[in-house]
Amino acid sequence: MKIKVRRISSVLFAFFFSCLTVYGQLQTFYPKREFRGAWIQAVNGQFRGMGTEQMKQNLIDQLNALEEAGINAIIFQVRPEADALYQSNIEPWSRYLTGVQGKAPSPFWDPMEFMIEECHKRGMEFHAWINPYRTKTSMANDLAPSHIYNRHPEWFLKYGNQLFFDPALQESRDYIALVVGDIVTRYDVDAIHMDDYFYPYPIQGLDFPDDGSYARLGGKFNDRGDWRRHNVNLLIEQIHKTIRKLKPWVKFGVSPFGVYRNQLNDPHGSDTRALQNYDDLYADVLLWVNKGWVDYNIPQVYWHVGHPAADYAKVVDWWAKHAGNRPLFIGHSVMNTVQNTDPRNKNINQLPLKMAIQRGYQTILGSCQWPASTVVENVANYKDALVTTYHKHPALMPLFPFIDDKSPRKVRRVKANWTSEGYVLSWKSPRGKKEMDKAVQYVVYCFDDKETIDIENPEKIVGITTETSFLLPYNDGETRYQYVVTALDRLQNESKSKRIRVKL
Repeated sequence: MKIKVRRISSVLFAFFFSCLTVYGQLQTFYPKREFRGAWIQAVNGQFRGMGTEQMKQNLIDQLNALEEAGINAIIFQVRPEADALYQSNIEPWSRYLTGVQGKAPSPFWDPMEFMIEECHKRGMEFHAWINPYRTKTSMANDLAPSHIYNRHPEWFLKYGNQLFFDPALQESRDYIALVVGDIVTRYDVDAIHMDDYFYPYPIQGLDFPDDGSYARLGGKFNDRGDWRRHNVNLLIEQIHKTIRKLKPWVKFGVSPFGVYRNQLNDPHGSDTRALQNYDDLYADVLLWVNKGWVDYNIPQVYWHVGHPAADYAKVVDWWAKHAGNRPLFIGHSVMNTVQNTDPRNKNINQLPLKMAIQRGYQTILGSCQWPASTVVENVANYKDALVTTYHKHPALMPLFPFIDDKSPRKVRRVKANWTSEGYVLSWKSPRGKKEMDKAVQYVVYCFDDKETIDIENPEKIVGITTETSFLLPYNDGETRYQYVVTALDRLQNESKSKRIRVKL
């Protein structure tokens, strides 16, 4: 099915800007389903040197702030340098956790296991973020004796001051797929995520040193660029198949560099003059989307509206037109957004404008914030704006019908009773035999006594919970309300509703 693209017209823009509040925020509509993610990185060293309890508290504080900001998906970096921020028998503990690669945290804990539990407790998805090829961010870094490089140095290539798996080798692809399979098998992740590092960012005057691999393996390719793209394509397809075979409900997503191709290189490319996924990083993202090898795409559109080489509005427009049949989200740079003013109103930053643009396309189903720490720190009141305006009401995840479109059964035995905690709404989980048929979350809606039930209105959502109970806001027992409960499965398919009337 081809998805229609709704482009923002000049009339619509005029309407948006006529709705400015005294706080400089744009009035907005509230989609019931929207991806609202945030990236929590490790490679910046924010956790290095922290003790176990300190890091746990740091992560809890971040998650609490992000939950308050309406974030419903956490993309957490677990594999920065072919190492692990989780317990692995395949790769060593990450230096970005303990300061020394291969050194286990003390007291012992598993950060990924901890984050999965804490995210799911808050109704957030957990996406395990891995870097596929990078092995050293600096050649000065020591590798643990157990690191795969020390067993198979022939799989690796040095480029500049960094070390990478050779993407041309099937051995590299098999090993990376092994790591992914291990994560998916042992952990209750909602997705595997890769960012923009495929073939490394080019160094001026220095080509990637794969002459030997090309001579041995590139026979049918006259163009080395086509061959390199083919190598990455094989990895993406293999990762997709690995995940589907093990746990078909686990998604596979990517967040590529913001520009696919420039018009100078391809008449179908964007009106930009920037580095290119296709030509420079050898990442044919559109192919992966159209082949169904990835389940979502979050291009990193980190520029501002009006950027001379890569205008946010133009780049977003291009991606919206080329979304294909996979969910498209937009990656936002928080700092870039708040450091640039709206070209039509110099008194405010670009968050209102960017959200208006993004939500003006039917093919764009959400956004992701980079980095999460800037939201947590409420830089330029960014978090406040999410809380009060853009994420004012909760949102379910976008649907992934190409994975599963079957809704769970309705909840059972809905009732309201007094407990030691107060007046509590409770229900029984619906029955489900298969994993993707089971309910994992519940949505609670509240309507006035005579109000028409409309569960498509997100303003009526009062809670999304993993529990089978919900504390009601009891007052004097004189006002009647209608409460409605639905069930969500792992892919956020929603059941039919179950209603109860209560006096509060």
